[in-house]
Order: sequence, then C-alpha cells, then structure tokens
Amino acid sequence: YPNPFNPTTQIAFELPDPQTVNITVWNLAGQQVATVHYGDLNPGFHSFNFDGSQLASGAYIYRVDAGPYQATKKMLLMK
Repeated sequence: YPNPFNPTTQIAFELPDPQTVNITVWNLAGQQVATVHYGDLNPGFHSFNFDGSQLASGAYIYRVDAGPYQATKKMLLMK
C-alpha cells in the first residue's frame, strides 16, 4: 500500500513460521526489474519499502515466495 503509488510503496505480509523469503518485482513483459528482499525471516509481520523511482509509469507485479506460501499481486506506478 498505497496502490497506485508514486514513487514508493510498502509490501507487507505475515509469516506463521520462519522462512526464506524472496520478494521480486516484474514488469508485464515478464522481466524481473527488482529484488526487494531475499533472506531468512522470523515469524510475524514484515513490511518492505519498494522504490520505483527508476522505473517507468505503469503496471507491475510483485511476487512473495516464502516456503509453501506464494502470493502474486499487481501494483500501479504513477509518476
């Protein structure tokens, strides 16, 4: 949140167990444009800032991979 954003937003999620987490951002052409976080996290609520100031306006997809948990969400960058 917020969505749409300019130029920063937060990606937040909660983990029930310790996991290795990979958060990536992709454009709609299927190219990975950023890695927000990669590493081990403890259980609980986590929030990461994403700065899209180096990207063009448009729609992007972010993906959170944390063990068995996977989520893919859309976000809109408006400059």
